[in-house]
Amino acid sequence: MGKNEVAVDKAELASLKESVQNLTAENERLRQKLEHMNELLLNAQRARFGQSSEKKAYVMPGEQQLRLFDEAETEQAHKAPEPTEETITVAAHKRKPKRTMDELTADLPVEEILIELPKENLICDKCGGTFVMIGKKFVNQEVQAIPRRCKLVKYYSCTYACKSCEEKTGYAHIIHTVTPPALMKHSLASASAVADVMTRKYVDGLPLARQEKVWAREGIQLSRATLANWVIQTSQAWLKPLYRQMKKHLLNCCVIHADETVVQVLKEEGKPAASESRMWVYASNNRSGKPVRFFEYQPSRSGKHAAAFLKGFSGCLVTDGYSGYNQVDGVTRCGCWAHMRRKWRKAMPKGATKENSKAAVGYDYCNKLFALERNFSEMSDGVRKTARQVKVEPLLETYWWWLEKLEPVPGSKLAEAVTYAKNQKPYLNAFPDHGEVDISNNFAENAIRPFVVGRKGWLFCDSPKGADSSAIVYTLVETAKTNRLDPYRYLERSLTELPYLGKNPKQEYLDAFMPWSSAMQRTCSFPAAELSAGGL
Repeated sequence: MGKNEVAVDKAELASLKESVQNLTAENERLRQKLEHMNELLLNAQRARFGQSSEKKAYVMPGEQQLRLFDEAETEQAHKAPEPTEETITVAAHKRKPKRTMDELTADLPVEEILIELPKENLICDKCGGTFVMIGKKFVNQEVQAIPRRCKLVKYYSCTYACKSCEEKTGYAHIIHTVTPPALMKHSLASASAVADVMTRKYVDGLPLARQEKVWAREGIQLSRATLANWVIQTSQAWLKPLYRQMKKHLLNCCVIHADETVVQVLKEEGKPAASESRMWVYASNNRSGKPVRFFEYQPSRSGKHAAAFLKGFSGCLVTDGYSGYNQVDGVTRCGCWAHMRRKWRKAMPKGATKENSKAAVGYDYCNKLFALERNFSEMSDGVRKTARQVKVEPLLETYWWWLEKLEPVPGSKLAEAVTYAKNQKPYLNAFPDHGEVDISNNFAENAIRPFVVGRKGWLFCDSPKGADSSAIVYTLVETAKTNRLDPYRYLERSLTELPYLGKNPKQEYLDAFMPWSSAMQRTCSFPAAELSAGGL
């Protein structure tokens, strides 16, 4: 074999090696792409057909899965007692006994109806004497619905004259009575009617277009434009001072949860009708003693809005992973472990176990963390901080050590979860040093859910002033609900009494209208709460 042939063979071998390397790389690239596409398909199927609740533990160790096939033999116990309705446990809690009719109707007024005989039938057909009722027997009971009734209330001011002055001087001393201040001048709007419209839209999710039809069935032709005018004018004139006072109380809390969601505003200056604006929500946790759910409309998602709202606040801010919150100065930023757990859940393939899925291991770490936190929920801030430093910090150290060893496929859901965890590590690690802070942002997410559900019915806001008014009413009704008040009663009383205080009421007067005040708790609580408190 000549030198030329050897050189050709080497060149051909090098070319073959290069081809093999290229094919291997291409094969790995296609394998990763296939894995990524399968992941997308599984996530799409889970989103469409799977369970959305995060309450159920999805991860089952491999050895437990194997024992499913011999469960009958391994779990058999001949002397095990039969369960009763009181001892059956469902989803880690005891089954509640069924409520009796008396419990269901405890708060309703009662009307007794006696089915009596007509007078002509009270003659005894045997002796001609008269029947006398000697007792009554209960047969059945039913709940009757009484449709809402509207009436027109006209106020007249009475005029009085002093006849004695008129006799002495020839001029009568005349005085007039003062009528209650009008909620809106030259309008049929009353506190009860406006509170009803607000409650139906912002609590029950009934759009004004449907309410227009409800009013028409009741014999009053009120257009949706009129109803919208009621909501906007009364909220801007009378409820806004109360809204601002709630913000002051919120900023005095040591912990605030924040979140935001989309809202469409049609007539927004400089923006097309189809563009997206934002409804921001800020919530205090239950440990504050004065829970507030505060909504604020803004035209964008920029973090500058959160920075402006929280100016002067120096406590702990609990949020999701949105980087816009980094613009907020002077706060201790805390992350949300519920979002972290959600990332691992989305990265778990079907049938995932801790033996075959890294995402399942991360999900299990989060479940262990939440299980520990449930044991700390009733502790004081100081005791909870100590308990976290003893039991939670070792778990976190193990979690982050395990995370650093992961090498996920780029572009996969597992890679997204790992990247999220590493980016949020300083914020996720903040809560052990703050006993007053919860490990998730559920307070804000639960607060904003009624807005998201209601948005499916009314779809959009017509103008920025309408969006701002919606934020005011949502703030009042959601804060009332979290303080166990009836939203309608709270709105009706506020709209009845605030006009007496004028356009700029003093702070001490507004404090009496806070949902946690004794006056509001006494007069605006739900009937059941009033009964337990010794009220009605």
